[in-house]
Amino acid sequence: MDFELELGTLISHGNDLGTPIKVENARDHIFGYVLLNDWSARDLQVWEYVPLGPFLGKNFASTISPWVVPMAALEPFRTATSAQDAPEPLPYLRQAPGCRQAFDIQLEVDLQTPEMARPETISRSNLKYMYWSLAQQLTHHTVNGCWVAPGDLFGTGTISGPEPSMLGSMLELSWSGKREISLKGGEVKRTFLQHGDAVTIRGFCESPDGSRVGFGECRGVILPVLEE
Repeated sequence: MDFELELGTLISHGNDLGTPIKVENARDHIFGYVLLNDWSARDLQVWEYVPLGPFLGKNFASTISPWVVPMAALEPFRTATSAQDAPEPLPYLRQAPGCRQAFDIQLEVDLQTPEMARPETISRSNLKYMYWSLAQQLTHHTVNGCWVAPGDLFGTGTISGPEPSMLGSMLELSWSGKREISLKGGEVKRTFLQHGDAVTIRGFCESPDGSRVGFGECRGVILPVLEE
């Protein structure tokens, strides 16, 4: 079992079937964002990825934060998109030079096992590290004319930063299970999640004066499987 640190994009108004959403207009179709934990069963995912793709490994549970933060609240935290040169975006995904389609949203993941009295932070990342902007993701999803409707929720994919402490899943943090993650001063070891483990994702934007816009906590606990 694993978590994936993501944000979810909520659509405000959709498009007509067969009409793509242009990248310069994509922000007008987005209402806001939530924190998203895309729970993943990595053993199933590896088995079915070729040739089926991620089905049973990801279709059993998702957790979102209690608050939807609208675009208007995030505007002060808009920042420049990362350089996109490998791969270079196709023409329909190209953004104007210097465009500000990324957001400075600080993200943290806490893990607490049954042996621990309190959680420990195992990852700190930021939405601004995403290679593709959320506007580009929505544009790509609709380039073939796919219809999106108000309330649709799209996951960003794992949000990992450039440093080892910024990786957004146990799969990445443990190097596919090859390296143990030490908790509680080394008393507890994890490569993947186990029964009773609690994962909490937090996200916030912070102004220079210290004021914050937050998403609340996105929390879930791994329970034992039900036996028939």
